[in-house]
Amino acid sequence: MKRINKIIWGCVLLAVSAILILNTFGITNINIFFDGWWTLFIIVPSFIGLFNSNEKTGSIIGLLIGIFLLLACQNVLDFEIIWKLAVPVIIAVIGIKMIFGGIGKDKEIIKCTDENKENMKNAFAAFSGQDLNFDNEVFRGAEITAVFGGVKLDLRNAVFEGNTVVNACCIFGGADILLPDNVNVKINSNSLFGGIDNKKHKNSKDNLYTVYLNGTCIFGGVDVK
Repeated sequence: MKRINKIIWGCVLLAVSAILILNTFGITNINIFFDGWWTLFIIVPSFIGLFNSNEKTGSIIGLLIGIFLLLACQNVLDFEIIWKLAVPVIIAVIGIKMIFGGIGKDKEIIKCTDENKENMKNAFAAFSGQDLNFDNEVFRGAEITAVFGGVKLDLRNAVFEGNTVVNACCIFGGADILLPDNVNVKINSNSLFGGIDNKKHKNSKDNLYTVYLNGTCIFGGVDVK
């Protein structure tokens, strides 16, 4: 994915460079600072995100917003209508994704949640940070919320006796989840301009248990390590 990211950005930079060179020699007269050129800072990263991210909801919304703003700058659409429709459309897209995500929810997740809901740990960080460590302690699941803050969930030395669920909600915040090598992780994300990134952890068919990670990220993110 990183390779695709670099290739797309490289093509964009080469195109801009070619246009500037051709304009200098009078071969072309292309004005790259057209009305609404600034919307490219929304459109291009969102477009790249379609290829570079597992969670594409935020990229799709960003791409639509960028295109609509560009059309407004070109007087194809009216700015006032766009601003009035932007929020309800975004909410509708997230709602639809959550509905269909809930319909397809793994039965094992529901089972794990019901069995361990009384023993699940809770962590809430607002404009602050919080650490949860499970050293030689049985882990039965967790609910973590970060609002303009951060949560670190360290499960590297935790004891697992079955499949577990971690529900993470990050709004303008972030969470780090550190997992041991002897468990698998299955990710489900409902995010807007954010998402879940599995940087290092690798699943193995030899692992007995799975951590089901459900993430809702709005201008925030979860890192699995």
